[in-house]
Amino acid sequence: MTPFIAELVGTAMLLLLGDGVVANVLLKGTKGERSGWIAITVGWGVAVFVAVFVVAPYSGAHINPAVTLGLAVAGNFPWADVPMYLLAQFLGGAVGAFFVWLHYRDHFSQTEDANAMLGVFCTAPAIRNPLSNVVSEVIGTFVLVFAVLYMAEPDVGLGALDALPVGLVVLVIGLCLGGTTGYAINPARDLSPRLMHALLPIPGKRDSDWGYAWIPVFACFAGGALAGALYILLGA
Repeated sequence: MTPFIAELVGTAMLLLLGDGVVANVLLKGTKGERSGWIAITVGWGVAVFVAVFVVAPYSGAHINPAVTLGLAVAGNFPWADVPMYLLAQFLGGAVGAFFVWLHYRDHFSQTEDANAMLGVFCTAPAIRNPLSNVVSEVIGTFVLVFAVLYMAEPDVGLGALDALPVGLVVLVIGLCLGGTTGYAINPARDLSPRLMHALLPIPGKRDSDWGYAWIPVFACFAGGALAGALYILLGA
């Protein structure tokens, strides 16, 4: 795999499994219906583990535009490669979301809760307060990227052996910090699936809440950049 294909495949796998566990919990008639927040956080953590393990040898397994930005700010990744990685990640997020819909399409058709259907694809705050929501996403993404920076090899990203640690970081972010916004901590995890929600023929769906969509993008990039800046200030 080339780095571009690896980032596309890795991000697609992340979204297939991550949004897949949300679908399994929220959609009507699934075997995992109503299994709750713990199932979602564990599913996302293991999804990160699987995606990182598969593509780390080929691209460093950023699978997250905020991670790519944080590594570049910290001087651990070449700026010239950033646009290619971001394009692959956003495309991969859309591909993964499409396959979640394909896999669960019968359950989408049986689900009457339009908010639940939207929640499969993207995040929404428990309490809608834009400033607080931005702060939550900045903090969550900062924790993720700051941890990744201390795992990552210079000029590449994560190695395959770091798959489990980064999966555990995502798990603990979800358990400890995720209840406010649903912890996007990844612009491609939120924006690309939100676009697919808008485009896919899902019966009974609501609008895609574009008024909130800027927060998981802006705040996650900000959190990643702050993590990279602090990494430099600490002389790491």
